[in-house]
Amino acid sequence: MSRFCLDCGTELKGRADKKFCDDQCRNNYNNKLKSEDGEFVRKINQILNRNRKVLKELADDTIQVKVDVLAKKGFDFDYHTHYYLSVSGMVYICCYDYCYIIDANDEVLFLQENQ
Repeated sequence: MSRFCLDCGTELKGRADKKFCDDQCRNNYNNKLKSEDGEFVRKINQILNRNRKVLKELADDTIQVKVDVLAKKGFDFDYHTHYYLSVSGMVYICCYDYCYIIDANDEVLFLQENQ
């Protein structure tokens, strides 16, 4: 039974468990795998960074703003890093060090976590 390199497809000779014809093919194959996963992570990080930038910009100016204002600035409410439970029992949605909560009037209240 013939075996073939996972990267370039040339026929392999030698050990029965050999998967690549040389180090370059092994590196090419693994780099392709990492770049596909990396692109997905890179896109999510871009969204999270944009969300943090919007929160920082607005939180520096005010402590309360309408949901529409965040949406117009490109904020994506589907992406956040974690939740924060305040001393008063309020659960804030956080994007890195900036947190927010949406009240019943569609107002966004900001909180910056202590570092």
